[in-house]
Amino acid sequence: QGNMAFTGKYEFEGDENYDEFVTKIGLPADKIEMGKNCKIVTEVVQNGNDFTWTQHFPGGRTTTNTFTIGNEADMETMGGRKFKATVKMEGGKIVAEFPNYHHTAEISGGKLVEISTSSGVVYKRTSKKIA
Repeated sequence: QGNMAFTGKYEFEGDENYDEFVTKIGLPADKIEMGKNCKIVTEVVQNGNDFTWTQHFPGGRTTTNTFTIGNEADMETMGGRKFKATVKMEGGKIVAEFPNYHHTAEISGGKLVEISTSSGVVYKRTSKKIA
């Protein structure tokens, strides 16, 4: 797996259950539209257990979460809400509890696969490595 397994730039390739998931977590309609089939580019810099996780949205908006595995960090949700979370590493997956969903991220077959679960709704987003 190596230490820098996550480092790279990934472009949105596809997702499953987007509408159902964002409705479930209460995202406002304008944000739902904005995120639909959105070519989000996710940039990850991993330095051991330290991560900088940036999402670049079309139109120039970015959100960045900086965290260290095992330590509490200030994070921001898809909808821009600020919260505190302790990010864990479990079997090569990054695991975080967001305020209203459970989130995992892993590198699988060279792709970044992110899964968010809220009350039984599973949202899966796949991004291909571009750098």
